[in-house]
Amino acid sequence: MINGRLKDKVVIITGATRGIGRGIAMVVAAEGGNVIVSGRNEIEGKELVEEIKDSYNMDALYVPCDISIVENCRDLIENAVSHFGKIDGLVNNAGIFPYKPLLEVEEEDFDYIFDVNIKGAFFCIKYALKEMLVKNGGSIINIGSTHAYGGNQELSVYSCSKGALHTLTKHVALNYAKYGIRSNWITVGWVLTPGEIRGAQNRGIEIDNLKERAYKVMPESKFQTVEDIAHGAVYLLSDEAAQVTGTDLHITGGFNLPH
Repeated sequence: MINGRLKDKVVIITGATRGIGRGIAMVVAAEGGNVIVSGRNEIEGKELVEEIKDSYNMDALYVPCDISIVENCRDLIENAVSHFGKIDGLVNNAGIFPYKPLLEVEEEDFDYIFDVNIKGAFFCIKYALKEMLVKNGGSIINIGSTHAYGGNQELSVYSCSKGALHTLTKHVALNYAKYGIRSNWITVGWVLTPGEIRGAQNRGIEIDNLKERAYKVMPESKFQTVEDIAHGAVYLLSDEAAQVTGTDLHITGGFNLPH
């Protein structure tokens, strides 16, 4: 345990089997939190649970979940409560980002991206809120993106879905603060996750070229890491952030600043 900032807290993380979600799960456990690992890859999910148990001696549970299906969102929350007896935090990290400019988007593209990126988060929050209201408190974090504020031309639907998630963050913060429930947003800058690399390669961009492009536009001339995002999430989940709600935490290295 590093500092025990999340000692005895129970945190659900969607899209936790790889990338940013996996990084958040590991740091939450390192800070004394019990973790519900949610995602579609059962092998990676169970491996992560075992790694958390072995490395930090914390309890962890893998719940397979495609959050684009509403009943799965309900089952995720119910499984967490059945196993741990409560929920202290929910991190909505699951998301997809197919590269398609607006003029090439078909209805099925739009529906699927919104189903995962906003409908899934919406209903995870709905069922988590019901449990948090029972214990009169909790912390919800929505993992956002610089693209929510306009977006790359090739990420049209993704950008719109993140914009909707940003509004949802503010809605929950405004209407549930009186119940001790906090809702915050993390703007992620540019993290070189396996998904980011895979997306670039699918567009014919090699890793060296991707890094060269990034270094030209990143004020700090380096990528953010999954740990950078995870440490921000730990703060927002912790009691140190008891008076923090409706906040946009930009972990971008200045990437989203006007220049």
